[in-house]
Amino acid sequence: MTNLEKLNNIFAEVFNVEVSALNADFDNKSVEGWDSVHQLSLTSAVEDEFDIMLDGEDILGFTSYENAKEILKKYEISL
Repeated sequence: MTNLEKLNNIFAEVFNVEVSALNADFDNKSVEGWDSVHQLSLTSAVEDEFDIMLDGEDILGFTSYENAKEILKKYEISL
């Protein structure tokens, strides 16, 4: 499984959506139910899956699918 597939699966599981729903418009403003609990679940799952520790700024920056991909690149996770 590729890293992008892993990330997609995390988003799909946390937000209970199909992977096909993930696109540039998938963010905390457009996704119903995206709240602090979901964001914490998302970042926790990402940390566990990729064996990284996100800093506080990056955790707060996990506000969209696209941001998540950019943040993972900072941690040298190739997607």
